[in-house]
Parts: sequence; C-alpha cells; structure tokens
Amino acid sequence: MNNKIPTPKIIFFDIDDTLSRNGIIAEHNQATLEQLSKTDIKLVISTGRSKAILPPDILALLDANVLDAIICMNGQYSFNKDGMISHYPLSDEQNNKIVQLCQKSELIYKFDSATHIAWSNENERLREYNAITPNSILDPDYYKSNPVYQCSVFFKNQKDKMQNVDFAQDDLKLVHWHHAGADILPIGASKARGIKDMCQHYAINASDCMAFGDGMNDLEMFDLVGFAVAMGDAQPALIERADFVTGTIEEHGIQAVLNHLHIDR
Repeated sequence: MNNKIPTPKIIFFDIDDTLSRNGIIAEHNQATLEQLSKTDIKLVISTGRSKAILPPDILALLDANVLDAIICMNGQYSFNKDGMISHYPLSDEQNNKIVQLCQKSELIYKFDSATHIAWSNENERLREYNAITPNSILDPDYYKSNPVYQCSVFFKNQKDKMQNVDFAQDDLKLVHWHHAGADILPIGASKARGIKDMCQHYAINASDCMAFGDGMNDLEMFDLVGFAVAMGDAQPALIERADFVTGTIEEHGIQAVLNHLHIDR
C-alpha cells in the first residue's frame, strides 16, 4: 500500500461481511467508527439493504452522530438525520416488467420501499421471518400504490439464477449479493450513483473518498472512489478491482488499513 495516500474526506462502508457479520456490527468496528467520528472525516454507510430493514445498531450510530449518512438499496435511496438526500423510485413500467420476469421464472420476490419490504408470496421460512420483522409484509400488489426502489429475487437452487433473462433489453440488471439471491435494478442504479449524490451533498470529490466492501454490488463503488479496499473474504471479481486487499472482519481488516494510513483517531 502506498504510504502517501492522503487521508480521505469520506469513507464509505458496506455493512454485511464488511462492518457486520450475521447482521451485527463487530465490536471493534463500532469502536473504530466512534473514534473516527471525532475527526473531520465523513462516515457513510453504502449498502444494498432496504432502508426498512437496516440493522438497529447501524441506525443507532446514525442517531448518535457517529455516522453522517446512509446510502441504501444500492444507491437508490440516500439519507441522513435531516432527511432524504436523493432517491430514484422505479417507474410503473419497470415494476410491471420486473414482476413479469419473476413470475415467468416462478420465483419468490420482494419490492423494497423506504418503509417496508413487500413479498410476493410466502413459504414457511418467510412466515417465520415476517412474524418477527415488523416492516416485512406479504403484499404482492404493494408496488402498485407505493414508491419502490429495487426488487430482490430468491433462487431455488444453484442452477436457477435467471441466466437466460436479457435484463439489458429492458434497461434493467441483475446484481447477485448471495448464491441464492440477487437484486433487480435499473441499469443505471449502483452504489456509485449514491456516492456521487453524497459527494455533491457534502461538496467533496469522489477522488477524495475511500470505500470498504466485499460483494458484487460494490464493483461500481470501487471504480469511482479514490481508494477501494476489499475485505479478505470478498468476491474474487471485487478483489481484482480493489486498490488494496485487507483482512476479514475477524482479522481486523478495516483497522489494518486505517492504521497503515495513519489516520488520526
């Protein structure tokens, strides 16, 4: 790593498998964020998660002014404590096309809004999940009367990944975040778009930003920021795009980078 890399003005953090494991932020990562919040560096979450199901510990850090803002739903919705910064709801045409594609593939899917995730159908596992998740509902028609920002699909097996669907012909794309799941988004949607909005909001150049991530939905983010760091267990394609590969959460990968850059905490 180049010791002359300047201290970033904003650091963007993915949540799952970057800051958090199994939905809970690692104690040492929370402590690092709390220390960094005492500096002039802006701290922003950049996640594919719906706003409606952001982890309570992450929202608590926003409420406590440790985090400055959150980009969620792969750049489709960005906000801070003062309210929404940017949003890109799906059009009726996009919603209808997405539903057609999912139904043709006989897949369970959900639409994400700023307040709910709405499922098209249920199975035993989803019934249990909905019973303990207040913002998760069964409503196949939810998208018809509410602004929604992305759709997520869940595959039945390894071979069923909608490989034969030409999403680009409808200005859509499929972004995998798990071997059994992916998001359907407008072709121009990405965490990078959310970062551009955030940089404009704070009057900071993207070249002065750093990002930490591990998944395929971090690719565009890595291409945009000045310094991109892949976690040690990141997807191989992301590692190839990274400026530096650090350790895993358990190996204190974030701390290794920040310590190396001599960020005053």
